[in-house]
Amino acid sequence: MKGRNAHKRVLRASDRSLLLLSLPTVLWYLAFCYLPMFGIVIAFKRYRMIPGKGFLYSLFFGSDWVGLENFRFLFLNPQMGIAVRNTLLYNLCFLILGTTLPVMLAISLSYIRSERLRSVSQSAALLPHFLSWIIVSYFAFSFLSTDKGLFNTILTSVGLSPVRWYQDPSVWPLLLVVIHGWKGFGYSMVLYYSYVVAIDPSLYESAAIDGASAGQMIRHITLPQLRGVITVLVLLNLGHILSSDFGLFYQVTRDSGAILSATETIDVYVYKALMDQSNYGFSAAASLLQNGIGCLLLLGANRLTRRIDPDGGVL
Repeated sequence: MKGRNAHKRVLRASDRSLLLLSLPTVLWYLAFCYLPMFGIVIAFKRYRMIPGKGFLYSLFFGSDWVGLENFRFLFLNPQMGIAVRNTLLYNLCFLILGTTLPVMLAISLSYIRSERLRSVSQSAALLPHFLSWIIVSYFAFSFLSTDKGLFNTILTSVGLSPVRWYQDPSVWPLLLVVIHGWKGFGYSMVLYYSYVVAIDPSLYESAAIDGASAGQMIRHITLPQLRGVITVLVLLNLGHILSSDFGLFYQVTRDSGAILSATETIDVYVYKALMDQSNYGFSAAASLLQNGIGCLLLLGANRLTRRIDPDGGVL
């Protein structure tokens, strides 16, 4: 009995240490993720700031309850349909390319024999991830500027007409996909590479003895070993299928009104509605809808994954 009680006391002391270690993270989530959730009520009100009163007083006592009116305005606005279409199509493209290409690059990186070349390749691919979208937007402008951009300088030097990049919406779907991939694929590649190098080398040695080619080893050893992490990352990204990277679609495009049909996403549209019209209820309704649908998609995809593979999923 004494030994068992002592064991319990050790576990409790260990648990207290772990809880203390996780306390900063718990407090951060409480302060910035859970406490602000009371603001969901703004989506069902016509928020009006009362002079001389605080935010909470204005929200609960000075703003009229409108029910689903903000959501109705959201669905009836034709511009919102374009924003939803762009958000879904871009995110589906990012999801497909952001899964396949980094996996291919990570596997290719593992076959580089030179350790120095491998390290340089990793660093070069990872560097853009640490650049802010503001810096990336200036890089893009140096290439796409109508009068002094590198691309138009090359075009005019060979006798071709310059392209008005920031006035032509047809070129931006490809440009945004390329810029997003250049900035983000390096991080995903390094993440997948860490799983590739953790695969038991004896599996490859046994396959090589049996006469398996490199393609067969990738197909039957590497990809099955990566299936778990690929599934987790795809499911997590599905939860953000209606969200977009604001910096990519607002900063890089320099908020050009001529190309909104190809670049405006839900986040950009909500931001403009908030800044131009001060429509807080509409913005809150759009954010609630984004996160609600993302949560349902995540739960549905996770359940489907569990049915296919009981060991898969994230929940």
